[in-house]
Amino acid sequence: MARVKRAVMTRKRRNSVLKAAKGYYGSKSKHFRMAKQAVMKSGNYAYVGRKLKKRDFRKLWIARISAQAKVNGMNYSTMIHGLKKAGIDLNRKMLAEIAVADKEAFAELCNKAKAAL
Repeated sequence: MARVKRAVMTRKRRNSVLKAAKGYYGSKSKHFRMAKQAVMKSGNYAYVGRKLKKRDFRKLWIARISAQAKVNGMNYSTMIHGLKKAGIDLNRKMLAEIAVADKEAFAELCNKAKAAL
């Protein structure tokens, strides 16, 4: 029976890891053992970063809405509560975009929120 030689698959696996580690500092991009650890760690950082990105953007949107709401004589929480009572279903991303791009429309939304309270 022929013996199984795995050199081709081993080389393929090592090359894929080294390709993923391309651009890393020093021996992390050259030596397989160090590259493997660095690629695994960077994969974890990337996974966590995708979750943190969602949090960071939500915080940014809330800060923008809050700042514009204060200009119109409301605070963030009462404005969101007023919009919900008025039946205006806009997410925070769109509210923040309106607050930055179209201040008159945001002032109108604030007036509707005030009227609903």
